[in-house]
Amino acid sequence: MRLVIARCSVDYAGRLTAHLPSAPRLILVKADGSVSVHADDRAYKPLNWMSPPCTVKESEESSNSVWTVQNKAGEKLIITMEEVLHDSSHELGTDPGLIKDGVEAHLQELLADRMDTLGDGWTLIRREYPTAIGPVDILCRDETGTTIAIEIKRRGEIDGVEQLTRYLELLNRDPHLAPVKGVFAAQEIKPQARVLASDRGIGCVTLDYDSLRGIEDDKLRLF
Repeated sequence: MRLVIARCSVDYAGRLTAHLPSAPRLILVKADGSVSVHADDRAYKPLNWMSPPCTVKESEESSNSVWTVQNKAGEKLIITMEEVLHDSSHELGTDPGLIKDGVEAHLQELLADRMDTLGDGWTLIRREYPTAIGPVDILCRDETGTTIAIEIKRRGEIDGVEQLTRYLELLNRDPHLAPVKGVFAAQEIKPQARVLASDRGIGCVTLDYDSLRGIEDDKLRLF
């Protein structure tokens, strides 16, 4: 991981345009190719970012260092650095991944055992399907034979949608699986996460823990 603290301005050019005026910021470049720009607030949320895969080109313009970050869709993040205050790289190695809490892990187990609650003809391929960036909670097929990747959370937020998006980008490169669609499943899904999922063509499922355990009506709501 590369960490750069710099006084910089940021311009995004893609489906929309956006501009961040000059200010001190933290720039993270991760091994997966993602680049994110952070301020000293907003907790973990970046001001702007580019999801992998993307390329980073560094150049010099009028004594300023300019990074041009471009993804496969042609969107660009242009970071103009007026003053670099810190620049370091660190090898983090392979992360063991998040250990799910009991409820989340149990939701995955219950849903995998009862794929028919998502629809007639849905079948399980594998739980914890391995990928280069981590395991997909559930990989399955719907009644048409289309491959579906399911990400399960206890509470569904934007982070989970972003995580599933990265899995889908990777899985759709495999000709034996593509096309792969996504389903974001949680006991509660935040409105912002639902909007982002819809924008990216990802379905949302509200999971009822008791229903999956067979205590109540087992009909899930697929939106």
